[in-house]
Amino acid sequence: MNTRTRLWLIAGLSLLALIVVGLVLQAINTLYFQLSWVLPAWIVQPIFFLVFAGLVVLLVQLAWPWIQGSLGGKGRQRSGSALPPPGNRREAAAQNLAAIDQTLDQVRDAVEREALRLERQRMAAELERGDLVIVVFGTGSAGKTSLIRALLQELVGEVGAAMGSTSQTQRYRLRLRGLQRAVWLVDTPGILEAGVAGLQRERLARDQAAKADLLLLVVDGDLRASELEVFDTLAGLGKRLILVLNKCDLRGEQEESRLLDLLRQRTRGRIAAEDVIAASAAPQSVPMPGGRPLQPPAEVQALLRRIAAVLHADGEELIADNLLLQCRQLSEASRSLLARQRRSDAETIVDRYMWIGAGVLAVTPLPGLDLLGAAAVNAQMVVEIARVYGITLSRQSAQDLALSVGRTMAGLGLVKGGVSLLTAALSLNVPALVLSRAVQAVSAAWLTRVAGLSFVTYFERDQDWGDGGVQEVVQQQYDLNRRDGALSRFLDAAFRRVVEPLQAKQPSLPPRPERR
Repeated sequence: MNTRTRLWLIAGLSLLALIVVGLVLQAINTLYFQLSWVLPAWIVQPIFFLVFAGLVVLLVQLAWPWIQGSLGGKGRQRSGSALPPPGNRREAAAQNLAAIDQTLDQVRDAVEREALRLERQRMAAELERGDLVIVVFGTGSAGKTSLIRALLQELVGEVGAAMGSTSQTQRYRLRLRGLQRAVWLVDTPGILEAGVAGLQRERLARDQAAKADLLLLVVDGDLRASELEVFDTLAGLGKRLILVLNKCDLRGEQEESRLLDLLRQRTRGRIAAEDVIAASAAPQSVPMPGGRPLQPPAEVQALLRRIAAVLHADGEELIADNLLLQCRQLSEASRSLLARQRRSDAETIVDRYMWIGAGVLAVTPLPGLDLLGAAAVNAQMVVEIARVYGITLSRQSAQDLALSVGRTMAGLGLVKGGVSLLTAALSLNVPALVLSRAVQAVSAAWLTRVAGLSFVTYFERDQDWGDGGVQEVVQQQYDLNRRDGALSRFLDAAFRRVVEPLQAKQPSLPPRPERR
């Protein structure tokens, strides 16, 4: 719109406003004149004031719902707005911990709730304290404990023992010059050890690695296939990782240089070349003719300098990243626990309604099997499932949702297909006297289960059927429930709940009279 057109528009709107104001003033003047003609002069002004006030009140009453709706909408928008984005990783971790509290309030299982609560308390303490944790992670007896001893310059753990000697984690305090935060070295059990105990120790080591700010992976040679898999797992944790080539005193300088180049080539793109460090934590003693063997000092200065440089430069970021990662993992665990609880509650509701529908049809059979589609979708079941997921549905919305699934089942031919499937399964074991009634009741229960689990999937996805729409979800639940295992379990329950009670209610023929 150009300037000239805008000026013409403003002039036209101004002229229209003047006309409206003139008409209003003329109407007021006419009203005042009419009142003066009919009524005495002393009463005209009070009555005119009352009439004018009444018109104002009426106008306000007519406009108030619109004003209230506008203000209310803005208020709801403000109250429903998302939390402000965190300014840093620590604020993000604190927001995740607050979200975990809301989830824990909804978890009923006391044991699991307490475990999550304790882990949440630990995370809150870590968020306040902010110690730096370095976990030493190694294969077998690659020299983890010897390396920690050399870094601490004191004797710790069992050094030189057989594989599997480190059965639990040990924590040691490491003091680095110029670093204000406390630094802890954690010695973990070895990995890739045989037996059930070895697997348990490896799981413990991986749990500790998930809580570390900095990881040290100790090897004594090239990365074999199993060790490369361990490296990929650790690098995939999203933490800073330093690869330590230990026992360099057992090889010459050329062999050491060749191994370092090979390790840097294998880990390229996952860690920096500077984070592949050579070390000799416990050099072998050198025999001295005619005297005591010479014990060379440990060669860990390069590793210690690299650790100090990383912690000085990126220590705060490492702590923040680790805390945020752990908070997210704990938040995911709590949401997963709540999702399993909701799924169990929803399936209980589906089971209840499918057997209620089966019982009704067992007592009062419907005149046509096509009506089983209506029995398979129950609006009240939808309302209760939605309530499990914290959603309030009106009766009409639940009926619309139920009808959409019912039409989908009928349109895909699942109603007739399900009835045919169950008729074939029941005809082999059900007497002819109760077959028709049993087929209707059991088919209604089975179709209600398919529809109910489709609703559960819909609410699990935040009221979204997904890319394939309602047809894909319903077809998937139909296929899952017609599998041999699922169908067999359902038929076993159907025989106990439906078929056997129907057989018990059938009148038996009178005994034949005995011949005289």
